[in-house]
Amino acid sequence: MPIEIDIAHVARLARLALGPDELEIYHAQLGVILEHAAKVQSVPVSGLEPTAHPLALVNGFRPDEVRPSLDRDEVLAAAPEAAEGYFVVPPALEGS
Repeated sequence: MPIEIDIAHVARLARLALGPDELEIYHAQLGVILEHAAKVQSVPVSGLEPTAHPLALVNGFRPDEVRPSLDRDEVLAAAPEAAEGYFVVPPALEGS
């Protein structure tokens, strides 16, 4: 069941400059894609539950547990610049 589409018109809408050879290639490729989509749409799905993924997914979260963190003074000592217990970073936006 061939599906007709004006590839030159679609190319113009997308602002693509395609030559005659490219138009033929894309016409054939798009035809195959649209035929496949039509076959997929014709599959009977009545009675099937909609799913977002073909496999059942389970989150792999680990339980939260308190652990010791890095020593603040040691981390700040390794920073290029620190002041009053904080990292000093360059401004993200320049003032006007």
